[in-house]
Amino acid sequence: MEGPCAGGPGGRHRGRFGRLDPEGFARGFRGGWGSGMRGPLGMGRAPRGNVRAAILLLLEEQPRNGYQIMQEIAARSNGVWQPSPGSVYPALQQLEDEALVAVQEADGQKLYRLTEAGVAHVEAHRAEYGLPWDAASGAVGSEVHELVSLMRQSAAALFQVVRAGDRAQVAKAAQLMRETRRGLYRILAEDGTDAE
Repeated sequence: MEGPCAGGPGGRHRGRFGRLDPEGFARGFRGGWGSGMRGPLGMGRAPRGNVRAAILLLLEEQPRNGYQIMQEIAARSNGVWQPSPGSVYPALQQLEDEALVAVQEADGQKLYRLTEAGVAHVEAHRAEYGLPWDAASGAVGSEVHELVSLMRQSAAALFQVVRAGDRAQVAKAAQLMRETRRGLYRILAEDGTDAE
C-alpha cells in the first residue's frame, strides 16, 4: 500500500520517523483495514461496481494516487466504506486498459488522472454514478455510524495511553481491552431472543 503509514490488526502504526502515528493507529478502525464488514446492518463492502464510479469521480476532481483514492472514499463515506487495495488497484488497471485513466509521475509518486476519453465518459454517466460514497454511507443505520465514531474515539484514547501512560496504566488499559473484546464476542454469541 502506498503512503507513509500502513498496517492492520497487529501491525505497526509508525510514521516516517519511527514514532507511533495516531492517524494511522485510528485509521484501521475505518472499515476494518479495508477488509469490509459484513452483517445484518448492511455494513459489507460498499455496493458492487461503485469502486469504479468512485475512482472516476475522484479523478475528475484532481489526479490522485491509489492510497489517496482509498482515503478519500473512506472520508466521504464517514468511515463506512474503505475499499481494499485489492479492489482499487485492479479497477485502476482496468480503467487504464480502457484508456479512461492515464498514469503520470509527480514528485516521485505515481498519480492517476482522467484522459479526455475518461472526462467524456464521466460526463455521459454522471447521473448513473451519482455519489457512490453517499450510497454506501446511507446503506447502514445510525447505530453503525455511532459505533464507527466510538471506535475511532476509542482508538485515539488508546493511543494516548500507549504514548503517555506509565506501565501500570498501560496494563490497566490492556485488561480493559481484553474485557471489551470478550464482551463483544459474548454479544455475538447471544441468541436472537437474548439479544433483543
